[in-house]
Amino acid sequence: MKFLKTEIEDIPQLMEIIKEAQVYLKNEGIDQWQNDYPNSQVIKEDIKNGNVYVIKIKDRVVATAAIIFADDPTYDQIYQGKWLSQGKYGVIHRAAVAEDYKGQGIASKFFKETEKIALKKRSESIRIDTHQDNLSMQRLIEKENFKYCGIIYTEDGSKRLAYEKILKRE
Repeated sequence: MKFLKTEIEDIPQLMEIIKEAQVYLKNEGIDQWQNDYPNSQVIKEDIKNGNVYVIKIKDRVVATAAIIFADDPTYDQIYQGKWLSQGKYGVIHRAAVAEDYKGQGIASKFFKETEKIALKKRSESIRIDTHQDNLSMQRLIEKENFKYCGIIYTEDGSKRLAYEKILKRE
């Protein structure tokens, strides 16, 4: 199992995982990642900016996410709560695991690797958000010791539950 930055040539595999996630969310009645989001243009832009990481087993991509270390304007305003920190943070966006690899600890491995990168970049915390109906993602986020902080709204006005994890330096 390898955790690494991805390349443009991995887009077909990334999009396959994202399409599986979109179908899963739709079947669960969750209005997240519908309406052609995220699409290959969004992913291509993430890759161009050096923000997409994957977990590969052999040569197959089995998990993907954008990990961004820059202020996220979506997180500037938080409602019905507050962030745990005001320092430098990383953000996990567009996380997905291949359907046939779910339940095998792949997402947890992804989170642990993200923490290592964040610590190297001297980030104080990691933030993430998810749809209020996406209970499986909420369980994962909480299992990884993120704390619920409040509500944020995405660019298109969609409501999201926001979480943050303070990183421990060794």
